[in-house]
Amino acid sequence: MTVPATTIATLTMNPTIDVAYAVDRIAPVHKLRTTSEYANPGGGGINVARVFVRLGGNARCIYLSGGPTGVALDGLIDLHQLVRTRVGIAGHTRIAMTALETATGQEYRITPVGPEVTEHEWRAALAVLADVPCARLVASGSLPLGAPADFYAQAARIMAARGIAMVLDTSGEALRCGLAGGGIDLVKPSRGELAALVGQPLPTRAALTDAAMALVDAGQARLVAVTLGHEGAILARAQGVTDCPGIAVATNSTVGAGDSFVAAMVHGLCSGLDDIAAFHRGVAAGTAAVLHPGTDLAHPADIARLLTALPPIS
Repeated sequence: MTVPATTIATLTMNPTIDVAYAVDRIAPVHKLRTTSEYANPGGGGINVARVFVRLGGNARCIYLSGGPTGVALDGLIDLHQLVRTRVGIAGHTRIAMTALETATGQEYRITPVGPEVTEHEWRAALAVLADVPCARLVASGSLPLGAPADFYAQAARIMAARGIAMVLDTSGEALRCGLAGGGIDLVKPSRGELAALVGQPLPTRAALTDAAMALVDAGQARLVAVTLGHEGAILARAQGVTDCPGIAVATNSTVGAGDSFVAAMVHGLCSGLDDIAAFHRGVAAGTAAVLHPGTDLAHPADIARLLTALPPIS
């Protein structure tokens, strides 16, 4: 069966129900009345799928789900009309909370660790990858307790055997072990995640560039996109480094900016854009995500508009 190039699968091993509130001021003890409330299906891969589909692609969400909160997550994914493959677990799906204090513009985020999974459960997720129809797999987010640190490396081997490119966006030991097996098409660490990976501060763009190129030179990833928040991003690849400045915008929420970046860059690659053009689309999408409150993520019209604020591709 031929799979369209713009059909991807996303893998979310530790998903969330993302609840976001806006309140005037946050204070201890007092009952705080919200001025707005949002609830969305979340976790890296699910967020990527939401934006990827908005951009016109097709995405199948593979994710773990359990307990009453897992049923709620399933329902939220259905509300977003996403194609899904649920891997059932005994533990309860976590709920993450974001609160925007409107008086100060400060954002507070509380994210539980999440459930512990059994070997049978995480192996069931790997089994789904053996025949899921997709042109690329995006594995994004933290690993749940109980999953081995090399889980993403195991996933990459399954996809490599099928000739399918894998994109990785995670942190800590999951990132280290996921890259150790090599063969990742695109990895997207933040500045802090890359510094933790190399075990030293990376205070300058030159230091970030060197660290990113080292991953490329070692064959761990074909593309390394380092996101720097309002300072833009850096793309390292065999042909060299592309540095993209940030776009100055008002920030309403930082939730999902990295996931929006990945979704748009991967959609660009799937649509036939070259690496740099796809990278610029990712930068625009990451910026577009912060325009919206709560967990709304990036929208195509904002991405298109912000692309015009980036320097021409040379």
